[in-house]
Amino acid sequence: MDKKKILLLCTGGTIASTQGKEGLAPGLEGDDILKYIPSVKRICDIKIMQVCNIDSTDMTPFYWQMILQSIKKNYDSYDGFVILHGTDTMAYTAAALSYMIQNSPKPIVLTGSQKPICLDITDAKTNLIDSIYYVCDEKSCGVTVVFDGCVIAGTRAKKTCAHSYDAFSSVNFPIMASIREGRIIRFVFQEKENLSVHFYEAMNDSIAILKLLPGSRPALLGYLFEQYDCLLIESFGVGGIPESLRDEFYSQMRHWRQKGKIVVIATQVVNEGSNMEVYKVGKKVKRDFGLIETYDMTLESAVTKMMHLMGVYGKDYSSICKGFYQTVSYDILYPDRLME
Repeated sequence: MDKKKILLLCTGGTIASTQGKEGLAPGLEGDDILKYIPSVKRICDIKIMQVCNIDSTDMTPFYWQMILQSIKKNYDSYDGFVILHGTDTMAYTAAALSYMIQNSPKPIVLTGSQKPICLDITDAKTNLIDSIYYVCDEKSCGVTVVFDGCVIAGTRAKKTCAHSYDAFSSVNFPIMASIREGRIIRFVFQEKENLSVHFYEAMNDSIAILKLLPGSRPALLGYLFEQYDCLLIESFGVGGIPESLRDEFYSQMRHWRQKGKIVVIATQVVNEGSNMEVYKVGKKVKRDFGLIETYDMTLESAVTKMMHLMGVYGKDYSSICKGFYQTVSYDILYPDRLME
């Protein structure tokens, strides 16, 4: 059987880092990394593309566009893609690519490590080999994160541990599969026969996150509304606007809504999601302004989905709202009820 042709896209991160006087920093390129796992050549025909070599704290939508273009230009020439990425912003990149590259019958895997691949004790080799096994499997498709033996949908990944090898969790959704010594055990089965890839390049990153604190100052609202097209408010519990902010919020919304500004309400609670219909502090304000609510979505998915939708639809609020509640790569669980 012919080997799968895989393109390895390198962006830097811990997996590519070396120790310097001022700490770890990306220093290895793709060829250097593959020298640590020579067994990969027996699994597939792998080629390397160095997209960038940065710490993932420096990741921006500009680099997402570079990754997108690299995949788009080479899509027909390879069976799958593995992206080496730093862990700190990997969940944002995975979510962003899930919206920028939709319905891909070919697998696009993001992976990295908590320790550099050049160390004797590291998770990097296992994560990379697992990713190769997964991307070479006939049943794999779409954008996923492979880490510590778990396959997570790109829209559901969140970094929940700073140092441990099991750094990523699948939030409000089961892991797609488990990988152990090259064996893939699937828990979510994907139909790929009718998939046809769509690339979306437009992204509007004019979005800010306001994380509410007890006693948050109302003046923040006016400043953020003026500076950004979209304000995502991380509220408490199941979601709502505190009474101390309500008058100012209503005043600002009446002014800025006419200029096409958008508000999205999320929750600071990681699991189970928001539901603004439960309490008075959320129910009225949501209905008065038709606010978008994230429900069970991750923060990373909500942010990048809004960037995608604003890039595609501009200030067409109706289309943005409708698009937000349409499921893309398992990002929201119950769109049918939300669209009623």
